[in-house]
Amino acid sequence: MILTILSALAEPSRLAAIRLLADGDEHCVCELMRALNVTQSRMSRHMGVLKQAGLVVDRRDAQWVRYRINPELPPKTAAVVTAILAADTLSERAAA
Repeated sequence: MILTILSALAEPSRLAAIRLLADGDEHCVCELMRALNVTQSRMSRHMGVLKQAGLVVDRRDAQWVRYRINPELPPKTAAVVTAILAADTLSERAAA
């Protein structure tokens, strides 16, 4: 399980998507693709990988699909995601 999560988050666009979803809100693919400057098909594929890894859940809302971080992540998985996001933030600050 941990290798699946690490593999899913190793791709920069997926890590950035998780960072955006970490605000606790739902976001549609259109919001994510604008924020990350990627195409709709690429964003949908990335979200599919994150969903397959169990990191996000989706909800249909008319023609939109809205994503959020899986609220039922096991505590250890949630801790890994939190640690990855924290480490990524620290490395961004150090690079600035």
